[in-house]
Amino acid sequence: MKTDRINLEIIKQLRDGRKSFKTIAEELSVAENTIRARVSKLTEEGVLDISGLVNPESLPGHGLVIVGVKLQSMDLIKKGEEFSRLRGVVSVSVVTGRFDLILMVFLKDGFGLLEFYTDEIAKIKGVQSVETFVVYKSYNLKVPYIL
Repeated sequence: MKTDRINLEIIKQLRDGRKSFKTIAEELSVAENTIRARVSKLTEEGVLDISGLVNPESLPGHGLVIVGVKLQSMDLIKKGEEFSRLRGVVSVSVVTGRFDLILMVFLKDGFGLLEFYTDEIAKIKGVQSVETFVVYKSYNLKVPYIL
């Protein structure tokens, strides 16, 4: 799907996922059905997801860590997909620098860092090393509640 100016404006407007299609249509001077059809197409093609996000700091007993992963091989895509299916993993990125992958991981009481490493990371073969960065304070960061 071509991401034109209207599609980008719709995506910006939907930062507030509760904003009505009617309001968006009025602000962009297009028909409401145009907005509805474009949002449907953007969603079908994986360009856009509309979901509820939470601030991890606002939930007692919850936290966020960033984990740098160094792999033994360069099978980055396959390993990235494997890591993305682990419990608590919000996102996985293939990156440059000293790590091959960067994970964002959501934790809670009863599923902390120890459980993530021993129960989840241990499932993945070919991990050379990991480094954990605990997020003490974040700005503008919200994640899906996946636990």
